[in-house]
Amino acid sequence: MNAWAEVERLAVELEELQRRKVLDLARRLLPGLTLEDVRNPHDFPQLSDPDWQYEDGVLTGIQSVLAAVRARLKEHPDNAEDDATRGPSGRIRAREGR
Repeated sequence: MNAWAEVERLAVELEELQRRKVLDLARRLLPGLTLEDVRNPHDFPQLSDPDWQYEDGVLTGIQSVLAAVRARLKEHPDNAEDDATRGPSGRIRAREGR
């Protein structure tokens, strides 16, 4: 596996874990929130919690890294894995069992 593809795979895993963490913390602060609600935190004053703000910022950072890695892969297609390991969106599919 190419190094950039491996970095993308790891960043995708980190993003999934952090997204779950952000959503779980938001639901502890305000039960019943949906993923769509969390994407619009300005509508929910309870999400002004410093811990939630921090975790959401970490998620944003991970997503920024992921965007940069994907841009790098797009600029240099020879760095990408073969299409058989990618999903319809062009993103690397997560390994099963993780």
